Amino acid sequence: MSPVRGPGDVLYTAYERQLVKGLPGERLPRHVGLMLDGNRRWAKLRGENTEHGHRAGADNIEPLLTWCDELGIEVVTLWLLSTDNLKRREVELKPLLEIIEDVVDGLAASGRRLNLVGALGLLPDATRARLQAAVEKTTDAEGLVVNIAVGYGGRQEIVDAFRAMLLDAAERGESLESLADRLTIENVGDYLYTKGQPDPDLVIRTSGEQRLGGFLLWQSAHSEFYFCEAFWPDFRRVDFLRAVRAYAERERRFGG
Repeated sequence: MSPVRGPGDVLYTAYERQLVKGLPGERLPRHVGLMLDGNRRWAKLRGENTEHGHRAGADNIEPLLTWCDELGIEVVTLWLLSTDNLKRREVELKPLLEIIEDVVDGLAASGRRLNLVGALGLLPDATRARLQAAVEKTTDAEGLVVNIAVGYGGRQEIVDAFRAMLLDAAERGESLESLADRLTIENVGDYLYTKGQPDPDLVIRTSGEQRLGGFLLWQSAHSEFYFCEAFWPDFRRVDFLRAVRAYAERERRFGG
């Protein structure tokens, strides 16, 4: 038996349809980055523990990806764990890592094409192995690419990119002077965690915070930003569509 739908549900559905209908297909983002913020505060307001908030946030990831599929978005980057988060107390970090492992296993089983981005060497060995095993199962998957940003920090990514570039040059016997002469923005992009992907067109942060916090620092130079008041577990399809609509209505000048 189908659940009874109230007047509010009907109105929201009608509003969502109106939003989708009004989106210009030629102005939709190819790559959307999301900072899934506010899980802990969401749980605290409900008198629940932090783990409950993280699990509620995890449950909202698959619906989000379905919304992205519906709009034909090509790449989504989900920031699930920062390098700063790794400094949290073991009592919070351990269950959070287990939740992330479960999320990635579930996405891999659903046929999503996954890509890990972050300083994976900073993760516990067991977590890193489980995540890599799940991602390897999705190599041949098609459609939406989902970047899982775990142990991710924008500054760390830039340092890792330059380190890899220097090591490559050393292996080829190239001098520092030669490397400096040929160094370009494009060269650096070839060593980022997201190499080969378009830069994010739209970056969304939930929970009302209005800062990047180190998310995709290099790649977001020309991104449009959207800050949503809702905590991540409460982030709805209508919130996502509003963010995409705001992006589509902006005139992107790229400094011109």
